[in-house]
Amino acid sequence: MYSKIVSELKKSSHPEKVKILQGFFKTGKGEYGEGDRFLGVVVPDQRRIAKTYRGVDFKVIKKLLGSSYHEHRLTGLLILVYKYQLADEKSKSDVYNFYLKNTKAINNWDLVDVTCPGIVGDYLFGHPKEKKILYRLVKSKNLWERRIAILATFVFIRQGDFKDILALSKLLLRDKHDLIHKAVGWMLREVGKKNRGVLIKFINENAPLMPRTALRYAIEKFSPTDRAKFMVR
Repeated sequence: MYSKIVSELKKSSHPEKVKILQGFFKTGKGEYGEGDRFLGVVVPDQRRIAKTYRGVDFKVIKKLLGSSYHEHRLTGLLILVYKYQLADEKSKSDVYNFYLKNTKAINNWDLVDVTCPGIVGDYLFGHPKEKKILYRLVKSKNLWERRIAILATFVFIRQGDFKDILALSKLLLRDKHDLIHKAVGWMLREVGKKNRGVLIKFINENAPLMPRTALRYAIEKFSPTDRAKFMVR
């Protein structure tokens, strides 16, 4: 099955897109995606292929995740998402645990953002006693594990549960990476969409320490006047 998936991805590739994707996902020396390789396969085609092969076992997915090609890894992760959606409780736990055991392969922001909420976020929302994993991940030296911790809260936020994103955001006030600032700001903005008062309270308490990128993202939907007021703090 692995060979069939790889073959279909190759047939769906657009070589002219490779250089664009390498630049977009920062694959240059010293950048966060250094060394990542691309085939030039668009995400809708990867989703289509992943749905077709969602019945493959973890060995096939593990092999995809071990590939140097970005699209192989994303397709493997998308297969996990579709497996999770169709799974019973026992199988959902298996998918969730497999995902967290393979975070080294989840090494760019899109790989996290497209797949983490639907697996990690959904599972932890249904198993709140296991949320402590987020507080371990958020302290990881691995950038992508910290982003997984943040993006998992998307599911909680949609359900009006803000406790974890507010706590995690405070733990990340001094984080040095721009991709963490953006993720925190994005999730806080989602909080504001559900409850503007909660977001304003958080900003009032933490604005002086918040990275400017996180703050800008968080208040993006505010009026120009309100944005200016918060940005000067």
